[in-house]
Amino acid sequence: MGRVWKFGDNVNTDLITPGRYNLTTNPTELAKYCFCEVRPEFPKEVHLGDFVVGGVHFGSGSSRETAPLAIKASGIKAIIASSFARIFYRNAVNIGLPILIADTSVINDGDQLDVDLRSGVISIPESGIKIDAQGLPEFLLAIMDEGGIVAYLNKYKKFPNP
Repeated sequence: MGRVWKFGDNVNTDLITPGRYNLTTNPTELAKYCFCEVRPEFPKEVHLGDFVVGGVHFGSGSSRETAPLAIKASGIKAIIASSFARIFYRNAVNIGLPILIADTSVINDGDQLDVDLRSGVISIPESGIKIDAQGLPEFLLAIMDEGGIVAYLNKYKKFPNP
């Protein structure tokens, strides 16, 4: 279970990590500025296991890997959005940040969610609503379990079989 931090459509990487704070790749430092211009309370109030929820085209903009890195370092368990920018999706996979594609229209800011990454079932216990997202395939779950593609390769010396 975790709290929802809801954002709208077209959340770009500059809204996630403003350019002037991209002077480091240190995840802990990046987390201090995550969403700081659109949700100034986010860096101080986010908790381990919370969720970021967006609309369409989440993560558009530059290809900087610092955006998903900052979100992961903030303690976010997963990002759920209607759709993702392709490069953001890949960067999230690379660093081991789970992402699910689902209809997010019935999820509200502050809701408590229970998410099963394997099945893709998203539950809002307070309202009894269940949303079916596309679950993550086993090879992506294996990458997530190891903390990202580099950690996976370091451990197994090969790519997972899709």
